Amino acid sequence: MNEKRIDQQEGTTKRLEIYLFVDPLCPDCWALEPVLKKLWIEYGQYFTLRHVLTGQLDRLNGVAYKRIDRHATRAGIACDDRVLLEAPLPIPYVASLAVKAAELQGRQASIRFLRQLQEIVFIQEKKMTDTSTLIQCAIDAGLDVREFINDLSSPIAVKAFQCDLKISAEMDVREVPTLVFFNENIEEEGIKISGCYPYDVYVDVIHEMLGFHPQPSPLPPIEQFLHLAQFVTIDDIAMVYNIPRCKAECELKKLRLKQKVEQIGSFWRWIDKEKRLG
Repeated sequence: MNEKRIDQQEGTTKRLEIYLFVDPLCPDCWALEPVLKKLWIEYGQYFTLRHVLTGQLDRLNGVAYKRIDRHATRAGIACDDRVLLEAPLPIPYVASLAVKAAELQGRQASIRFLRQLQEIVFIQEKKMTDTSTLIQCAIDAGLDVREFINDLSSPIAVKAFQCDLKISAEMDVREVPTLVFFNENIEEEGIKISGCYPYDVYVDVIHEMLGFHPQPSPLPPIEQFLHLAQFVTIDDIAMVYNIPRCKAECELKKLRLKQKVEQIGSFWRWIDKEKRLG
């Protein structure tokens, strides 16, 4: 990177940059979320996280797109305005495109939309067969639905998604989830980790890229973590807080008695204050 990353809220220099390649409909990407949240809580002061939407790159099913010859760097990927998809997208790519469309209403809107989409797919176990599911996600996420529908087929959203696909190709990302770690030295190659691994593996990479072992920030109370994560399993809490599974289950049941969480199958969902009051 030519410039150091600066966190606007804390005013601190971020020494690492992490590219996170995900597919909204990939169960492994969903399963990695608690690990990423713990990593952000304990070491987020040292890195910026950039989400790159992609799909199962070995299952393009005939989807073709124009190659771009412009050089790309970590600091900013330049995409040609003429880049357009040349074949209809399969459902996984429509889901990724929808997240990019939601992102046009702001990063937080995109995150809310992604959570709604993942809730439908992984919690409610519904299949996404057409765009009606995406529109319902937009409604539930509080988006401007008319704007979202227009953006879903707009050249801007297509180009944004195509840029993500180009980054995936240039970094030779062939599966999801994949994390690529870079430090401040632009001449030094990054470290790419494909698939899901134990938490300590990612911590070791951060230590290696930083060149020292920083003291992790303390974890918040479980209640605050639930508010941040929205959905967790017992195993998630046990992993994040490094406690026995039985204790993690006990803590979740305590929160359920306080009507702060509800159990949906194997998942536990945070209940917003407004819903509790309602």
